[in-house]
Amino acid sequence: MTDIARLFGIEFPVFAFSHCRDVVAAVSGTGGLGVFGASVFTPEEIEIELDWIDRHSHGAPYGIDFAFPPRATESVPGAEPDLPAQHRAFVEDLLNRYGVAEFPAGTDEERATYRGVDFGDYDEALEVVYRHPNCRLVVSALGTPPSGVVERAHAEGRLVAALAGKPEHAVRSVAAGVDIIVAQGSEAGGHAGSVSTMVLAPQVVDAVAPTPVLVAGGIASGRQMAAAMALGGAGVWTGSMWLATEESDLSPEMVQKIVTADSWQTVQTRSITGKPCRVVRSAWSDAWEAEGSPKPLPMPAQGFLVEDAMRRIERASRDRDSGGLELLTCPAGQVIGQLTKVSKASRLLLDMVEEYIECVEDLERRLVAE
Repeated sequence: MTDIARLFGIEFPVFAFSHCRDVVAAVSGTGGLGVFGASVFTPEEIEIELDWIDRHSHGAPYGIDFAFPPRATESVPGAEPDLPAQHRAFVEDLLNRYGVAEFPAGTDEERATYRGVDFGDYDEALEVVYRHPNCRLVVSALGTPPSGVVERAHAEGRLVAALAGKPEHAVRSVAAGVDIIVAQGSEAGGHAGSVSTMVLAPQVVDAVAPTPVLVAGGIASGRQMAAAMALGGAGVWTGSMWLATEESDLSPEMVQKIVTADSWQTVQTRSITGKPCRVVRSAWSDAWEAEGSPKPLPMPAQGFLVEDAMRRIERASRDRDSGGLELLTCPAGQVIGQLTKVSKASRLLLDMVEEYIECVEDLERRLVAE
């Protein structure tokens, strides 16, 4: 058992980020630590999700991840910001070109409210977290969390982690009281920096020692886990590998795109959230890079702009008569090139650990032989 596994009382130093409660519960219940991505959920929904995880993870610990605003000036009210007419027209023209229909008038789909990151008040959501003692870790997805979040989490007996794409970001988070750093390389899905994991991780480890560092980006096998530990990682932070699981809540169409994609079919784009976000390449990301397209708006305005479009595209992707499937995308890392079939999350975790042990033993044999 490693130090960080001992810290949480888990068997394996494998942290699994997912927006899907089923994945979180499966990984935590099998000996890792699932981390629930909760930024798009209301406090009431978080209560429901965490209650479900508690019931299905056999009393195991887990974590929760929020996109806290990196700067107080980025906080905005929940109301939709003013969006440029040019951008609205661009999105609607793109959907029309691919035959993506509007939602039926008067339906719940049409009335759905914005669910993207709006940097609202997280206090109420955190109160829900603190009512769930098995939720042991609070994670800041966009760097150093607000000081009040760290102080209150510690007062409630929870640990705090923060993602970092540069050593200076990690140093800043440790100075703010963060307990664990997640060094995330550019291979990772979702929001990530521009430096690869192999280069980034040892720099972050050295910069914040002895604070434990989880290595993230391009990790979906035991061999990659062994490499991450060799770089000084206390454990690994994984995400994309859980997209193609039986427990995943992605649509069957999106899962099929993932298991048939190679590692060159992801791209960093600002067209989803306004910040660089690695996603499965599609006609959507290509359109925003084409000559004459508008520049994506900053976060969170871009999220407000495209939220309905993303839901309409997913709906249309099930219709063979539309081009919705060509536009369909989701955050995913370069490691999806290794994901060739749908598996159970628990099996993936155990396979990773078994391969990690085999890899370490093989290295030991090779060293002795020399």
